[in-house]
Amino acid sequence: MCAQNAVRSPMAEAMAKHFFGKSIYVQSAGARRGEVDGFMLTVLDEIGIDAHKHKPKSVEELEEWEGLNFDLIVSLSPEAHHKALDLTRTVAADVEYWPTIDPTVVQGSREQVLEAYREVRDGLMRRIKDRLRA
Repeated sequence: MCAQNAVRSPMAEAMAKHFFGKSIYVQSAGARRGEVDGFMLTVLDEIGIDAHKHKPKSVEELEEWEGLNFDLIVSLSPEAHHKALDLTRTVAADVEYWPTIDPTVVQGSREQVLEAYREVRDGLMRRIKDRLRA
């Protein structure tokens, strides 16, 4: 879960699904819903992961569509972490906070911005592999 389900959490969802397939159930959501970020798609494409079908959704939308039957909620932003903790009042799930910078705030050349997205991607990839490896 991140702030808008537009960059960090869809990256994490796509990578978890890519590396672990159907061995785990993964869905991403945001504290609120944003728009798909093109840089996010680009840096995933660079490593052969396709997230072009991602449709941003809020936690409330995810709950309406699928329910919130999760064992673990990983929050990637302060806003999402507060939302995740609120959810544990009604959902029996563990919450982990992985503070992750928001690459959308980085300014500079296209390459500088892409490098910020790559750093987020690579950091999330390491954490996902370490945490979810059975």
